[in-house]
Amino acid sequence: MVGYDDIDFAANWIVPLTTVRQPTREMGRMAAQLLFEHASGGEHVHRRIVLRPELVVRRSSGALD
Repeated sequence: MVGYDDIDFAANWIVPLTTVRQPTREMGRMAAQLLFEHASGGEHVHRRIVLRPELVVRRSSGALD
């Protein structure tokens, strides 16, 4: 079993839940940077930004602690 977003109780559940952890700090930083760039009135250029999530393996997928 695998969860998503590494919610608070995932690591401390009866069987710790394997999860996909989003890079939320980096997502927020990039969103703020894009907002500031847009607000500065410069030319808007579309770009694709891909952030890599992290797989956190726990016992729900057979990992041993």
